[in-house]
Amino acid sequence: MKDYELSVLFHPDLEMNLDPALDKVKKIIEQNGGKIDKEENEGKKRLAYSINGQDFAIYYYFNLALPADAPAKLSSVFNITDEVLRYLLVRVDERKAKLEARRKEAKKSNEEDTEEKGE
Repeated sequence: MKDYELSVLFHPDLEMNLDPALDKVKKIIEQNGGKIDKEENEGKKRLAYSINGQDFAIYYYFNLALPADAPAKLSSVFNITDEVLRYLLVRVDERKAKLEARRKEAKKSNEEDTEEKGE
């Protein structure tokens, strides 16, 4: 299984009752063998351009682990899902993620060393 990031733009009319649409997306992911590691709701934002006559959308982000054949299946299902205006499924580069984790760790240790010397 490989790591992916999924960005979903939901129809703005779902703002008050997003749970059914969100459950539908989660169910699609799980039915195709995916596992949701993290999810984040960024709220309603203005779009750079109109999509299907809509100027706003609800942005939702997922970090997923998916089997090899799942991205194609997810794409075909999301294309016909009414609640989803747009989506973007991107594979996470494992080397880059490890490098960023090491950088954060090094930065954290440098900050701790600086604090110890300052006291």
